[in-house]
Amino acid sequence: MVHNPGRGLGGGRALFDLYDLARAASTSTIVRSAAPAALLTALVYSLIPNLTPTLGSRTQIFVLMGLMGVGIVVWRVAYSQFFVQPQFRQRALVIGAGWAGRTLATALRVAPHDANPYRGTGYELVGFIDDNPAFHDATVEGIPVLGGQESLVSLAQALKIDEVIVAITHRHAIQDALFDDLLRCRELGIHISTMPDLYERLLLRVPVQHVGRDLNRALPSADTAYQRLFSIAKRLIDLVGALVGLVFLALLMPALALANRLGSPGPLFYRQARVGRRGQLFHVIKFRSMIPDAEAASGAVWAADNDPRITAVGRFLRRTRLDELPQVINVLRGEMSLIGPRPERPEFVEQLAHSIPFYRARHSVRPGLSGWAQVQYRYGNTADDSRVKLEYDLYYVKHAGFLLDLRIALQTIGVMLAFKGH
Repeated sequence: MVHNPGRGLGGGRALFDLYDLARAASTSTIVRSAAPAALLTALVYSLIPNLTPTLGSRTQIFVLMGLMGVGIVVWRVAYSQFFVQPQFRQRALVIGAGWAGRTLATALRVAPHDANPYRGTGYELVGFIDDNPAFHDATVEGIPVLGGQESLVSLAQALKIDEVIVAITHRHAIQDALFDDLLRCRELGIHISTMPDLYERLLLRVPVQHVGRDLNRALPSADTAYQRLFSIAKRLIDLVGALVGLVFLALLMPALALANRLGSPGPLFYRQARVGRRGQLFHVIKFRSMIPDAEAASGAVWAADNDPRITAVGRFLRRTRLDELPQVINVLRGEMSLIGPRPERPEFVEQLAHSIPFYRARHSVRPGLSGWAQVQYRYGNTADDSRVKLEYDLYYVKHAGFLLDLRIALQTIGVMLAFKGH
């Protein structure tokens, strides 16, 4: 029941994220995703008669769309209901009802999906184990504290636990008795995992505040031949993609220049200092989406929801992410990539690097026009939002590869078509 970021990359499945288990567990969400995916598939099918049997009439095309739409939605609803049944859930005990344990419980519980209270992860947190007397007989995040370390093995057997999750940030400080009990649980066939591992597997984020100084948890493994090949191929793809982007840029510029002159006279482009790979500064190029000299009085500030400085044309550009298109020039220069963490302003980097662990690790790769954080998380304008986005960015830094890049690219297209940019 663990989501794999490399799966679901077939056409509409990746575009509409149909194999995200957090979405697949929700009937209402899957209907909203599966229906347009089915229609898109039918449309593509009808447009490539050289590769598929020819549809002789418009009636056949509409029948095909109807059958595919109904069939896929019915299948996906059945799928969502089947895999959230109790027999597919992992019954888990969490060692530690403190900060790390609460973070994990909250992350698994709080969700906008209606079918499974644990976001389609297949996990049922049965209870906490904690030696702190203050927690005994208490309920933490809606989950009972069942006892201390001495009761771990007996509770795991009695409650038919499938997995024990160690939610202790400084795991080197685990006492010998608890360590021995964990090994006894493993001897009984119970899987043992840690909070950072589970958090990363299920939420596709690295819990930067709960890995201590363990560099292996937040940074990529040693350089490999595959990673070097991926780096070379990624740069070639960037160059081809940027050249194609230049064509679109040239086609859009006349219309945007006219709209800009009529709606908010001023420069068409906007240059701003950003921090790139290896911490080097460069100037990102964007279509201007705010009034001229928007920060003359306030200085460097994050854009807010419904920011009055954003022009009417700028709002459209942000919604479609077309304001980012001129950055293909940055890609050609080698300052950016098509896919990667979004580059941040140096004024904010210094502030965030002092308050968020591992923040500078995101500068180990080229920043991108779109990234994992952008397709997984809303637009953020606070330090806490920056921490969540960093967790996604570090996941990308650790797991970057062809399939993950393709998934981000397809989801970015979905965001643009749905006008979900900011």
